[in-house]
Amino acid sequence: MIYYIDWSRWGIKMTQTARPGSRERMIEAAIVLMRESGLSGAGINEIVRESGAPKGSVYHFFPDGKQQIAADSVRIYSTRVQDFMDTALSGQTRPDAKIRALFDAFAERVEQGEFQRSCAVGTVSLDLRPGLEELRVVLASALSDWAALIERHVDLGDPQRTRSFSRFVITAIEGAYVRCRAERSSRPFTEAGTWLAGLARPL
Repeated sequence: MIYYIDWSRWGIKMTQTARPGSRERMIEAAIVLMRESGLSGAGINEIVRESGAPKGSVYHFFPDGKQQIAADSVRIYSTRVQDFMDTALSGQTRPDAKIRALFDAFAERVEQGEFQRSCAVGTVSLDLRPGLEELRVVLASALSDWAALIERHVDLGDPQRTRSFSRFVITAIEGAYVRCRAERSSRPFTEAGTWLAGLARPL
């Protein structure tokens, strides 16, 4: 059963109780399931089974059902990923070194998950269908927040160029996850990091 994710490895501090409550366990289960198989793989029954939470508590904590669980889980996941990215970027000073460090960190992250876990935002985005507008907005907000973080760390000397580059980095990260899953290799992240670091290198 899935009870929580250990983010301390990445320098991310989380307040954890010894025994997470039902809501917390369902959130953690939803995050892992969405990373593995998107929204379609994170149904109510799957979340209940993986979390060990009573099924009757689902609609107590999430009265709007699956979409609310997914949205709340993505918000929490997004914040954790932002902290993860900030830690990787903060360890360097030069823009190119920051980018290389970020992609090296993602390479290690995908290896740690044995190439079975992608980005929850990416996998859920691929499962979007009409009627999930609230969830779409949450996903778009996560991507925007991550790009803004990179923009703050990597100044290319021109605001428009910096903004465009930051968004391209997010696109590269999401694409690298797809290749990593298919190829069972972290090389897509290290390759992308090398090329993007070259673009960010000071003249």
